[in-house]
Amino acid sequence: MTVQNELRLLPWSGPEGKPCYLSTDDRGGYMSRLADNIEAEQLDTAAELLKQAAETLGDEPTSLGDIQLLAKELTEALQDVLRVATSRGDLLARSEPHDL
Repeated sequence: MTVQNELRLLPWSGPEGKPCYLSTDDRGGYMSRLADNIEAEQLDTAAELLKQAAETLGDEPTSLGDIQLLAKELTEALQDVLRVATSRGDLLARSEPHDL
C-alpha cells in the first residue's frame, strides 16, 4: 500500500470537494501529464486574473458587482494556486536527497 505522502495531489477535487491523489512512479504517464497541463492552465488563469484585478481596482470607479465577481474569481484561482504549490512542494520534497 502506498503511503499518502508518496501520492501526488492532483489539481482537481473529487466528490464533495475532497482532494484527489495519484499513485504512480511514472511522472511522464498520461495522468501525470494531464495534471501538469491542468496545473499550468490554473497558473495562467491566476496570472490573468491578477492583471484583471490591477486594472479593475485602478483609478477608475468600479461597481460593487464587478468587485464581488473579481473577488470570487480570485478566491477560486488562489485555491487552485495553493493546491498546485502544495502538490509541487510535496514532489520536490520527495525528489531531493535528504541530509542525515
